Amino acid sequence: MLQQQRSQSFEVRTAQAVYPSVVERAVLARASEFIPAKTGKRFIVSERHVWKMQQHKLDPRLTSAAHVLFFPGGEPNKRLAAVEALANEMLSLGGDRTSLVIGFGGGIVTDVAGFLAAIFMRGVPVLQIPTTLLAQVDAAVGGKTGVNLVGGKNLIGSFHQPSAVLIDPDVLATLPEREYRAGLFEVVKCGIIRDRGLFEMLEKHSDAVLAKEPEIVETLIAAAVRIKAEVVSADEREGDLRRILNFGHTVGHAIEAETHYEEFLHGEAIAWGMRAAIRLAGRTGHLDSQTAERMERVISLYGPVPSASHLDPDHLLARLASDKKTLQGKVHFVLPVRVGEVKIVSGIDPELVRGAIAEALR
Repeated sequence: MLQQQRSQSFEVRTAQAVYPSVVERAVLARASEFIPAKTGKRFIVSERHVWKMQQHKLDPRLTSAAHVLFFPGGEPNKRLAAVEALANEMLSLGGDRTSLVIGFGGGIVTDVAGFLAAIFMRGVPVLQIPTTLLAQVDAAVGGKTGVNLVGGKNLIGSFHQPSAVLIDPDVLATLPEREYRAGLFEVVKCGIIRDRGLFEMLEKHSDAVLAKEPEIVETLIAAAVRIKAEVVSADEREGDLRRILNFGHTVGHAIEAETHYEEFLHGEAIAWGMRAAIRLAGRTGHLDSQTAERMERVISLYGPVPSASHLDPDHLLARLASDKKTLQGKVHFVLPVRVGEVKIVSGIDPELVRGAIAEALR
């Protein structure tokens, strides 16, 4: 039924860079093959617990001459102060314009490492090695980097494409169940916005997905990476097509900011955001009720997620004004119209938005 995936490489081709996103078991053992030419000092940005559990999988030719910089982890620490501390550490260790930054961790680490590389000495290369499902299927691919402000998610950042992205499904074996499920919501997103076949696989084979059966895990990672690579190659800087990747993120980011990044993992907030977008699509006549129920049912297959019923829809609505996707005062929503297709809609009556959020959170 499902073909075994051994090694797949998906090329991202933009005006800024051309690079591979490689999905391959044990690819970390040959990571040194992806070091750019004429690289000087290497700086691995990671979290202590990730480094302790996963460093043995990395190519010793990569790590032997590298300096490891530890990021404290967590969305509350994903701030400019942390980036400045890492940059000062690089400088004290002799970092210069030939240096290479290596992001080795989850989505927060790859975002921070990418932003550090984008601004250190006005830009040095970055090699992304994601260790969570969410980072593998979303955060590490595409060159979006950044940190948070108190008022919102990733509001300070830069587009800085990596030299390569190395995705090893084997690292997911030690991933906590909650984090694995949170990553699956980003895969569900990919199915809803662009790939009916992926959506149907998630719909029909949830037991195998949740059991982390190797064949199906590789298949869903490869499908999500392929989608991300296609979309980014067509629209690097989110001028048009790339905005479809924000499905669920408008309300999801508001939920994260409203709860100070402490109650929900990113994927969990996106699950609530997708539900709100599905409800809004129904209220605005873009989606029929049967398909909406089907989408919500698939999202539910990969829960549970923490309750959001205590959140005030009015507070979330107010936060939408400061979202990156709000342009000239108009909030843009990615709304599904059928499985595999979405539409970007702006200028929706705030009362309709509020009602959709309230209904979804209940």
